[in-house]
Amino acid sequence: MQERLDALLVAEPEASGEEEEALPLSLLRLDPGPVGVESALAEIAKLRSLRAIGLPLDLFQGYAPRLVERLRRRIAAESPSHIRQHPQAIRMTLLAALVFQRTQEVTDALVTLLIQIVHRIGTRAERRVETAYLNDLKRVAGKTRILYRIADAALEHPDEPVREVVFPVANEQTLRDLVAEYKAQGGAYRQQVQEVMRSSYRHHYRQILPALLEVLDFHSNNTAYQPVIEALAVVREYVSSRLSWYPIEVSPPIEGVVPSSWEDIVTEQDNAGETRVNRLTYELSVLQTLRERVRSKEIWVAGAAQFRNPEDDLPRDFDQHRATYYADLHLSLSADEFVASLQTQLTTALTSFERFMAKKPSDVSIGTKRGKGWITLSPLPKQPEPKHLPRVKTEILRRWGVIGLLEILKEAAMLTGCLDCFQSTGSREAIPLDLLHKRLLLCMYGMGTNMGLKRMAGVDPHITAEDLRYTRRRYLHKEHMRAAIAQVVNALLHARLEVIWGAATSTCASDSKKFHAVDQNLLTQWHARYRGPGVLVYWHVERRSVCIYSQLKSCTSSEVAAMLEGVLRHCTDMTIKHHMTDSHGHRVM
Repeated sequence: MQERLDALLVAEPEASGEEEEALPLSLLRLDPGPVGVESALAEIAKLRSLRAIGLPLDLFQGYAPRLVERLRRRIAAESPSHIRQHPQAIRMTLLAALVFQRTQEVTDALVTLLIQIVHRIGTRAERRVETAYLNDLKRVAGKTRILYRIADAALEHPDEPVREVVFPVANEQTLRDLVAEYKAQGGAYRQQVQEVMRSSYRHHYRQILPALLEVLDFHSNNTAYQPVIEALAVVREYVSSRLSWYPIEVSPPIEGVVPSSWEDIVTEQDNAGETRVNRLTYELSVLQTLRERVRSKEIWVAGAAQFRNPEDDLPRDFDQHRATYYADLHLSLSADEFVASLQTQLTTALTSFERFMAKKPSDVSIGTKRGKGWITLSPLPKQPEPKHLPRVKTEILRRWGVIGLLEILKEAAMLTGCLDCFQSTGSREAIPLDLLHKRLLLCMYGMGTNMGLKRMAGVDPHITAEDLRYTRRRYLHKEHMRAAIAQVVNALLHARLEVIWGAATSTCASDSKKFHAVDQNLLTQWHARYRGPGVLVYWHVERRSVCIYSQLKSCTSSEVAAMLEGVLRHCTDMTIKHHMTDSHGHRVM
């Protein structure tokens, strides 16, 4: 096992003759690519290589997860040549922590890819069928002409009977044929989507199923979902078979596994009257059900972290102190009482909404969108600018002028002390604190603005690009960045004047806006909806918060001047108190 761990540090490890070929550490560190068969096969190869090392599943049992995470961060910041220089005990411990956590992360990534691939099969099939319907509607000009003549006649004679207005334009039999054709197309739509999904799955996506079922082990603690586990066992047994139908004696479970809309094409009666189950269609329906159950964590995956056994999240003494924990969470031990409380909350919210809609607000309407219920909120009209607001802007510009983004980042770090959240992954630190803070600011600015670390190295002649890369590997991690963001937000809520902005209550976030960002950005993530890496930015709106616009509208000139003076004095005092200085008493940067 130690030899396999050391083999990860070789750029191109030689084949050892074992069943699974070892991958170098550089490939095992990579994140999964876009959703697709290639990414799934690459993650399966990673997972097989990691499991081939043979680490025990309980290797770090009894140790705090944060300790294992810190060991993993330490080795993740080092190159293979530096790792080889460690003593054997340290090297083995660090490599084991990395392999242990990467095994969980790759398992989670593979489950996520499975969820997204199954979703993609359905959405692409619906899109193709809808496109075909639209093209067919454009090709048949007779239907459009008939509908136009009917609409024109109805508008010219809106009060006359249909038989006297519509039938002269299009006779009764023509209208019956149109209705019958539409109903036939509507019923065939779902069947065509299913056929396209089945074809796409059979010719392209099914190639990952054998390897996927080999490396992923699904379980469920709920007896209601055991049929899905049994169905997976049947699929795994016949995954390499060339049979079109499962043998009659197998009888794979249907209820609770196959959606009702798929039962007609999954099962079929043969000449002898026996019910047969189509193998490929059954596999696809099982994957669809599995996707929904894994997302709700009714089914969990062995060896995963995000999709792990939900019971692992419970305290070890949960069974003995169940009533105490429920009391701390303000929950009832009775399932009926819990459901009744939820129903009461929903009923109260619906009643409040009905009272609101009874007033018939002009900016809210209820209709349909894509065949589903939809609540539409019209955009609010542009509000007039308060007459005192230009004075506020002018005074702020006169006092501070135009401030660069790097200056704002530096001031935020000075006022909040958020740079203390970035701790080294090593066992000791030798960089002076002032120099470290400067490097951290340059790294965050370079990655956050997509300028890169090379360009930021030119800001200070004493800081090279290699220094910034070293700082980025040793100090900047997602968990550190999240902690720093939370500290900045808390400081912002604490510093703002309640007289103007009101007290912080609850907030709601609107839909996100995706901005392209480099992969080195700590907040960058690949999203299936936007089809590319980037950063998702949300706009947050506070409820029951006082708006400065309404405040300024109701104030006199003297009150606005006093308010502005208080705000500027408050900001200036905070800036002066928290300025960061170097050993000579000068402001850093």
